[in-house]
Amino acid sequence: MPQKSSWPSWPQWKQLPRVLNLKERLALVALVLLTIGFAAAGLWTGYLGRTNAVPDIGGEYTEALVGEPQFINPLLAGINEADKDITALVYSGLFRYDAAGALVPDLAERYETSGDGKEYTFFLKKDVIWHDGKAFDADDVLFTFGALMNPDYASPLRTSWQGVNVEKKDAWTIRMTLENPRAQFLDKLTLGIMPRHIWGAINAKNIGLADANMKPIGTGPFRFAKYAKDKYGGIVSYTLDANPHFYRGMPYIGHITFFFFGYPEEALAAYKNGKVLGVSYIEAHNKQSAERSGARVHELRIPKYFSVFFNQNRSKALADQRVRTALALATDKKEIAAAIFQNTAIPVDSPILPWLIGYSQTAKTYPYSQDDAKTMLDVAEWKDKNQDGVREKIIGTDKEPTNLEFTLITSDFPELVTTGELLKKQWERVGVKVNLENYSVDELKQGVIKPRKYDALLFGEVLAQNPDPYIYWHSSQKKELGLNLALYDSKDADSALENARTATSTQEEERQLALFQDAIARDVPAIFLFSPNYLYAVDDRVRGIAVENIGAPSWRFADIEKWYLKTKRVDK
Repeated sequence: MPQKSSWPSWPQWKQLPRVLNLKERLALVALVLLTIGFAAAGLWTGYLGRTNAVPDIGGEYTEALVGEPQFINPLLAGINEADKDITALVYSGLFRYDAAGALVPDLAERYETSGDGKEYTFFLKKDVIWHDGKAFDADDVLFTFGALMNPDYASPLRTSWQGVNVEKKDAWTIRMTLENPRAQFLDKLTLGIMPRHIWGAINAKNIGLADANMKPIGTGPFRFAKYAKDKYGGIVSYTLDANPHFYRGMPYIGHITFFFFGYPEEALAAYKNGKVLGVSYIEAHNKQSAERSGARVHELRIPKYFSVFFNQNRSKALADQRVRTALALATDKKEIAAAIFQNTAIPVDSPILPWLIGYSQTAKTYPYSQDDAKTMLDVAEWKDKNQDGVREKIIGTDKEPTNLEFTLITSDFPELVTTGELLKKQWERVGVKVNLENYSVDELKQGVIKPRKYDALLFGEVLAQNPDPYIYWHSSQKKELGLNLALYDSKDADSALENARTATSTQEEERQLALFQDAIARDVPAIFLFSPNYLYAVDDRVRGIAVENIGAPSWRFADIEKWYLKTKRVDK
């Protein structure tokens, strides 16, 4: 005879609510829910344990830019940052800089160089198509550089390509021949390549009027989608879609929309109000405010530095190398970086920045020391005999003493004005009288820098990732239109700069740049102060950003195809 089960039957289960009181029923419900919760948690934990979160395709990244696009065109995107930002996303060059700041082939698969450094052969990728579906080949490269060197296109980049011959060897091979070797030549090949089938049909003199400037066709990671104007005709937004055929892999982010503003404060406000996920640039004093609003502020190193340049032709005091050295010793660069830039600027000692090719770790530096500065001035016989706080000295055959006094001129940018005021305080502590003058950028360039009407100038200079300091320090650049702001004249420096330019190996280029830095450190024609980081604020929801070193603001998009907003889970 079958044994009866001790487990309640279904009819008995149905009677359970009738035999339980309210308290018991609530306890039973809680027990059931708890059991289900534990089971679900166990399943979820198991799921998490056997899967990984990985980037997924989709989402829209929005960013606030200061300015407005006009020419999304590699030949014309000169000084407009909005143009350059969008151009960097739409177009690709033969080479590119990666997230670490290294120069790597892009549309070029590989290249070869002749032994004398004058001939380069580039072998192009064969799997690249334009955003409109047409195939990319050597004709596009030949057209782009031909247009660049054509004066009718009026490209601001034209002069840097003088003495270069470009020829097509076959559909996938380009040869470039230089009159003289150039150590920095490959840097120039990051220029975006333009489609011949679009631009070849447009008269060169009408290039600025072409619709393709605002509706570009490129080979880059993103392609044109749309733009919107306000009632006055100004561009208020510009949208790009991910390029599904991008040769380095389709970007994860599906769309990018830029919104345009007149001032940095307006751009930051757009982020705080939730209109955008990123701000192209924020000022140092806004860093903490952006972080409190949920942004991660990426401090990107950029090859730009600010210095005090001495005009020894206008000041007897500054013509004394020992005075310039004493001023260098009396300069507390760390105080400037902390007080004015909230430590988002890097103190520097050289015209070659520490992370760039050619930086010398052995060149002499002048660590901050007021005592050493005072000793240097004492030895040079600059002394405060009348106890008025300003040192003086009889120079040469002069009958009256010359005060250790000069005027420091800079622009009216708030950070530079404050830097000038801090330098004045630091230098006056060692007995130097400093007068300050500030001008608008236009007034500074035309009325002060061009005619060289300054004793000392607080100003900035921009380098490339592979720097060519020739334009800033060679004696041939001292004249009115040159950029040698210190009017520096040194045979040793000139020779090193000339040899660095024509070096056929990185090792020789670095050796010559080290000799140049030795000459600068010895002569002290300027005091190198700081290199401000580029502050890029992006919401924490945007992930995958790995860029560290940039040569220009648009390089922040160097690894854009790896950024993502969405994730999915896949089995391990």
